[in-house]
Amino acid sequence: MAKRPVQDAKKQKSNQRFTIKMQKKLLVLFGLVLLAFIGLSARLLWISREKGEKYGRQVLSQQKYDSITLPFRRGDIVDCNGSSLAVSEKVYNLVIDSYVMTSRETYLEPTLSALGSCFPQLDMAEIRKYITEHPQSRYYVPLKKLTFDEIKAFMEKQNDTGENGEGRYIKGIWFEEEYRRTYPNGSLACDVIGFTTSDGTGMYGLEEYYNDILNGTTGREYGYLNGDSNLERTTKPAVDGYTLVSTLDINIQSSVERYLAEFWEEYENNNTQGPAADNVACIIMEVNTGNVLAMASYPTFNLNTPYDLSAFYTQEEIARMQEEGTYYETLNALWRNFCITDTFEPGSTYKPFTVAMGLETGKLTGNETYECTGGLVVVEGEKPIRCHNRWGDGSNVSVKQAVAASCNVALMKMSFAIGTEIFAEYQRNFNFGLRTNIDLAGEARTAGLLHGADEMRKVDLATGSFGQGFNVTMIQMMAGYCALINGGYYYEPHMVRQIRTTNGAVVENIEPRVLKQVISESTSALIREYCIATCDPNGTGNTGKAARPAGYAIGGKTGTAQTLPRGNGEYIVSFIGFAPAENPEIAIYVVIDRPNIPDQSTGTKQATAITRDILTEILPYMGIFMTEDLSEKELAELEQKKLEDTRRYAQTVSGGDAQDGGGQEGDSGQDGTTTPARPPWMDFERDPATGYLKDPETGQLIDPETGDAIGGDYGAIQE
Repeated sequence: MAKRPVQDAKKQKSNQRFTIKMQKKLLVLFGLVLLAFIGLSARLLWISREKGEKYGRQVLSQQKYDSITLPFRRGDIVDCNGSSLAVSEKVYNLVIDSYVMTSRETYLEPTLSALGSCFPQLDMAEIRKYITEHPQSRYYVPLKKLTFDEIKAFMEKQNDTGENGEGRYIKGIWFEEEYRRTYPNGSLACDVIGFTTSDGTGMYGLEEYYNDILNGTTGREYGYLNGDSNLERTTKPAVDGYTLVSTLDINIQSSVERYLAEFWEEYENNNTQGPAADNVACIIMEVNTGNVLAMASYPTFNLNTPYDLSAFYTQEEIARMQEEGTYYETLNALWRNFCITDTFEPGSTYKPFTVAMGLETGKLTGNETYECTGGLVVVEGEKPIRCHNRWGDGSNVSVKQAVAASCNVALMKMSFAIGTEIFAEYQRNFNFGLRTNIDLAGEARTAGLLHGADEMRKVDLATGSFGQGFNVTMIQMMAGYCALINGGYYYEPHMVRQIRTTNGAVVENIEPRVLKQVISESTSALIREYCIATCDPNGTGNTGKAARPAGYAIGGKTGTAQTLPRGNGEYIVSFIGFAPAENPEIAIYVVIDRPNIPDQSTGTKQATAITRDILTEILPYMGIFMTEDLSEKELAELEQKKLEDTRRYAQTVSGGDAQDGGGQEGDSGQDGTTTPARPPWMDFERDPATGYLKDPETGQLIDPETGDAIGGDYGAIQE
């Protein structure tokens, strides 16, 4: 109790240390800090109001000059021979820096004078007005996507900085680099290639499917101040995109498109006022690799100006479409690749598939005969389903004749023997109803357009046997048909064979891919035999004989499919075939959607005519020599088309005498030039697992195009 007063005294003494004088000083200090803060805030508000725009432009200008995006170059697309299909060329945007140009009186007029003389497309009155009204502007772009040739003259003036050079006074102009996508061949292969938007994004075709491969990575140039307040730069270079080597052959593609265009020109406004057809298309594919050599439909569009409809419509029609909101719908219809996106009933081109089902499962032996009276009642009490030949094909129609003469009745009877289970199963085996996974954007899937076994009625089975009642795409038919005639091996179709860097280094080889074997070699051999009979010019009633090109034996099948509703007089007509007959190398498929002719059911004549013209031209180009007799008419046709009679080059398998009196292997031709013999490796059998040829003696796999051994030079085999 006695100690408490002492403790209280100590506490009172401690509190007296923070004196009145100290409190006053602290109050003064606080007031000064507060006044400084108020002053700084007022100053910042004044700067923001009075000079905010100036400093904002300064910051933006520093960002522009000190942190610059470096564009990448989008990869090229080339054909199988290296010819350019799509390229990216460097272009330049003209940039005006008003701040620099007006920094001295001596800069403005010389710079404007140089601009006016080198770029006559500029409105110099507008340029002068902009510079006058925006003297602090650091970035104004009056012209974009100029080529180097267009800016060359100005750059020479600008770089003339000698003692008397005018470049000393040309200031405030620089050129921003970027790339522009161009297509050297205009509309060629437009459906396959696709195009890019203004920001470099691929649309349709290869451009869209391989967009990430074609695009690279942008670079960056950074600017910063070092310890001495000097501007330093660090550059992270752009990485260019990869180049695609496609399977297309530009020469074959050109031939296909030329004959499609000729058909269009000939039959436009033919029967009625309007186009030659709703569409006409063609695919050419290597039967033993799945490589697509050509793919085209008509009409086409220019890849450099994909939004331009003036080639097809008047300005009034285009304006009306824009008002009605159908402009882009029309563009999309033009850009769409008919060969992979549109579905249709295949018609009689499907008959070889039906026959193959029966032969493979033993439901048919190939020795059957059928009676055809012109129609068959499938469901009692209903109308008969008619045959292609309304008068009937007779009482002894063989399986081969049924295909060659396209007898619906015989095919329906075959389908009854096959049954719905097998029919539906083999449709799936041939990938109908599924995507082929071709490397193009926009492929359609037709799963909902086929009948399953459980829902397939007898009438569906009957009409399905000759290609009606279900839908396919052209690429589905082509891939399946190649499997029919190449020994049964289903190859995944593809458009790109190699991916490279910009300097040519190979990133990836895309090899032929066998997905499955759908039928046996023996069944495939019979299908080839039946298709060859279809195109035999000496047969009676053979529907494909008009497709036979001059000097070549081929195989194939015609197709005529009624569109819905039945009986409307509109048809999709087609021809699918292969060449040469004895050792197929390519398949061809031509489809005409509703030809503009009086009787569309006869349109296979137009389809076979297109096929014949294309094959007559491309087979000699491919080094496939003629083996058949030529009529005087055919000789005259070759002369008119400036094509050579190549029969004298055709060699026997053993390398002996040339056929048709052509001279010995390796002898000089009539023009005195030496003609190379057929390479011996071309007679090797193909390895089904890889698609390459196989040397029977060494087992070495051989590239059929070059003769090189896979993994090394093929030097052991000499011609």
